Amino acid sequence: MKIAVLKETRTGEKRVALTPATASQFIKLGFSCIIEAGAGYASNFSDEAYTQAGCTVVADRNSLLSQAQLVVKVNAPTTSEIELLKSGTVVISYMYHAFNAELVSALARQGVSAFSMDAMPRISRAQSMDALSSQNNLAGYKAVILGAGHLAKIFPLMMTAAGTITPSRVLIFGAGVAGLQAVATAKRLGAIVEVTDVRPETKEQVESLGGKFIEVKGDGVKVEGGYAKEVSADYLAKQKEAVNKSLAQADLVITTALVAGKKAPVLITEEQVKLMKLGSVVVDMAVEQGGNCELSELDKVVVKHGVTIVGQSNLPSTLSQNASELYAKNIYNFITHLASKDEMKWEMEEEITQGTLITHQGKVVHSSLQQANA
Repeated sequence: MKIAVLKETRTGEKRVALTPATASQFIKLGFSCIIEAGAGYASNFSDEAYTQAGCTVVADRNSLLSQAQLVVKVNAPTTSEIELLKSGTVVISYMYHAFNAELVSALARQGVSAFSMDAMPRISRAQSMDALSSQNNLAGYKAVILGAGHLAKIFPLMMTAAGTITPSRVLIFGAGVAGLQAVATAKRLGAIVEVTDVRPETKEQVESLGGKFIEVKGDGVKVEGGYAKEVSADYLAKQKEAVNKSLAQADLVITTALVAGKKAPVLITEEQVKLMKLGSVVVDMAVEQGGNCELSELDKVVVKHGVTIVGQSNLPSTLSQNASELYAKNIYNFITHLASKDEMKWEMEEEITQGTLITHQGKVVHSSLQQANA
């Protein structure tokens, strides 16, 4: 099978779907790898490195896509890219199919079989393919570093001849992969860390990393596949009341809360921002899905009521070398599960295939989209 790797065209995207090392692994298994010229440059992987790994580097995108049997990307293919694909081509990337009805329709019309990396089921067998987790780990780390860069103070306790500097206080909304990595990073830097999450079962994980868990009593949270699927307004009101004291004391606040298939919940209102200390910082990791902070602005750093609010999207791309290495390993494990060097397996009843296959043979096949259209 011929695997084609496109250069990402999304503004600000520096990642690449396959690294030379991972391409070399595919080639050893009998696959062929065709790389668009310059695809890895922003992640510090040269065309020469791909050539040395055994890949063919192609400058013309039309030529590359005309040869491809399997196309791998980070971001979903654009309309113009889809139009260049032959019927029967397999595409693997993030799709966010629940929010991209036009994309899904275009893929089905073109006869493309599309797998979505963000739809990977949360089961043990799929952990090595879970790109959301690998990328969120890096994003959680970077959110702390980004927040630290905007603070006018340091994280750790420091005792000097001129006096003692007290440690910074960090408040994290959400104890998923990104949130837990943010806890670990902030603790390593010496901060006092508090965490709130709608899932009480995350308390043990937070405390194992040295964070303090802010408990909210009551029901109103629906969890599905390890993610919060739905959170009641009453529960969010109780959470708001429970965290306000910590919010008022925090130097840095990091929000990570997402609800599968829906707009991100607003966890910090303008009135709450007014409660925060002068010079404090909010890093809103959910800004692409609408934001957890009411005052966040996509890809902007704004100062409101004396609080710096950072709305940078696509944090993994700012760590493009490591992010590409991890994503490429996820892709390798996924493709070797789905295919041999000669053909796709098409095990349609298998759980990972069912969970990630969005379109196939001209039809929308993912169960969530079929239910939505029923």
